[in-house]
Amino acid sequence: MQFALIIREAAEDFARRGDPAYRDGWVAYSKALAQAGIMTGGAGLTAPGTIVRRKGEDHDVQDGPYPEGKEQLGGFYLIEVPDIDTALEWATRVPISDKGSVEVRPRLQM
Repeated sequence: MQFALIIREAAEDFARRGDPAYRDGWVAYSKALAQAGIMTGGAGLTAPGTIVRRKGEDHDVQDGPYPEGKEQLGGFYLIEVPDIDTALEWATRVPISDKGSVEVRPRLQM
């Protein structure tokens, strides 16, 4: 099964991305996924961008950051593992701070 590990980070974690000590944890985690042969994709994302919402026939465009959210979408990994328990095991290894979170979602098979 394929799962998305959706990473949410606090604004201060985005600011730490240039710090080698912070970045090294992410590099090591990505290498571990690749060495285990389970990473099928993923990407880190920049700080919040622009949101487009449909409003009837029109669209509402809002530039970030968005004060209502404490966490921001920082990136995602796509992994191929046998079951949700294995996906959750890998999610616990994501090097997020105590202000971040990881959401584990099965990929919708089309």
